[in-house]
Amino acid sequence: MPRIAYLANLFPSALEPYVMDEIEQLRSRGTFVVECSVRRPQKALDSHAQAFSRQTLYLFPVRFRLAVQASLTAIRNFSALKSMLQTAARDRREPVRRRLRAMAHTWLGAYFAVLLKDRAVEHIHAHHGYFASWIAMTAARLLGIPFSLTLHGSDLLLHPAYLQEKLQNCNFCLTISEFNRDYILRNYPLTAPQKILVSRTGVAPAREELTRVPHNGSCLVILAVGRLHVVKDHAFLIRACRRLKKAGTEFVCLIAGEGPEKPRLENLIGKFGLQHEVKLLGYVPRNRLACFYAACDVAVLTSRSEGIPLALMEAMSHGRIVVAPEITGISELITHGRTGFLYRPGSQADLVANLQLVATLKGSLGLVRRAAREHVLQSFNRDKNLAAFADAFLARIPAGPENSFHADSVLQQVQL
Repeated sequence: MPRIAYLANLFPSALEPYVMDEIEQLRSRGTFVVECSVRRPQKALDSHAQAFSRQTLYLFPVRFRLAVQASLTAIRNFSALKSMLQTAARDRREPVRRRLRAMAHTWLGAYFAVLLKDRAVEHIHAHHGYFASWIAMTAARLLGIPFSLTLHGSDLLLHPAYLQEKLQNCNFCLTISEFNRDYILRNYPLTAPQKILVSRTGVAPAREELTRVPHNGSCLVILAVGRLHVVKDHAFLIRACRRLKKAGTEFVCLIAGEGPEKPRLENLIGKFGLQHEVKLLGYVPRNRLACFYAACDVAVLTSRSEGIPLALMEAMSHGRIVVAPEITGISELITHGRTGFLYRPGSQADLVANLQLVATLKGSLGLVRRAAREHVLQSFNRDKNLAAFADAFLARIPAGPENSFHADSVLQQVQL
């Protein structure tokens, strides 16, 4: 039975339910999984997430005795860490602050190795390519075991810190779209193609298409689901709403999510006089989103960067029209005019034109809604994709007496 440490930056998180899903899937195959997280969640968790939290191994807060052991481990194994520290210090492509953080994260990797040293872990997997993946890489090197990582969207396209180093040292890398795989191989040509595996996320398909909640037929109900963060660019949507209002389109726009952009968005809504048209709903639990999907005509995404968003998959599984920018892997989910509508990235005029088209044709878009739902059922089905994930993951985990002996012998070297 393989023994795996599964590390995230923040776990569990309501925004990333697929991490819990993957851990449960691996355990259902008989895999021993130690769920690990750099930070503890600060927000209230549902009962399912609480159960995970109670058994998660957290790096913070750091314990003094273990911190001393980690420092001694790093010193005694300096030769193993030397190249990583040199990369962290000398890579001029990275800003000074990030280089200093990478050096600090090298020490955290030693601390993580100390936390794992008595657990006989054979493999470390880091979900996302952010700083937790550097920590995982360091710990794996000290423990003499392989590591892998999952890349989604921003961790690859916006904040690819030391990604060449991680890709060269990982045993394999999972990523969620063909677009991402092609991007990695094009921009990191030293990476062996067989290392990069596409592992799609997915949603639990709705049993049937939601019945539309009746409302004033001339009013277009728009729904956007996503945290209020600058990368989600809800400000772009609000500016598009101003254009819709000026054009005389009757609509209401509901934005579900919370985050640091809320004050700025509230100011924009007031500035443009959209208080009656645009509503910030705050955080909406996933089990309540179906009510909003039932009430909307169209689900909209305006992100600057994405993987393939679960919110779009959920809307499509409920038989809703979706409008999104033609970026990254979104075109693998949406085919323009067949399973939804794509607009030119950065073009408010094109977004507004697509929304007006939906407003005009919404009563006759049944074929698009059914095609969208069928596409999610076939290609973005959570159960099917989780099974494929576990197949691909476990096929690449070294197992057996030979690997266990090697791990044990290295672990003895870091005993303090």
